[in-house]
Amino acid sequence: MTFRNLLLMSVALVTLSACSSDEDQGLDTSAAGMSGSELSGTDMGMAPVNGVMPGTQQDLVVNVGDRVLFGYDQSDLSFEARTTLERQAAWMKQYPAVTVTIEGHADERGTREYNLALGERRAASVRSYLMSLGVDANNVNIISYGKERPAVPDSTPAAWTQNRRGVTVVN
Repeated sequence: MTFRNLLLMSVALVTLSACSSDEDQGLDTSAAGMSGSELSGTDMGMAPVNGVMPGTQQDLVVNVGDRVLFGYDQSDLSFEARTTLERQAAWMKQYPAVTVTIEGHADERGTREYNLALGERRAASVRSYLMSLGVDANNVNIISYGKERPAVPDSTPAAWTQNRRGVTVVN
């Protein structure tokens, strides 16, 4: 696991451990015959949990992870990427009204045209995997930015690693 994923998992655990129960929040879930988890989400008017509104980009980033990384000149998904996308798929099923755009990115090496095509393949790979996990295809769009939007604007191997990515953005 990368340091970033460990950090995201730690933040998620801290966030979840700080959550109070439905009874502590004064929610009456018995009348509707629903559990507190079924009542969560922005459609139910829930308040932010630890400052994060459920079903938002911030929720995705903090509690699930919004990006996967790719190897040099690769568009296939690593085990770590598939694990992140499995969490994203579960999150998207929890918020079925949410639509996302998968951004495909590349590092600075290679031509603009080549990197746009590579970013497209990366975004399509992410979308295909999410769909294989039961996410509605109508809720997932893709776009390639190639090398035009680096996450880390540096010309180092570490920067290149962070720039070879697929990012899920809530619309």
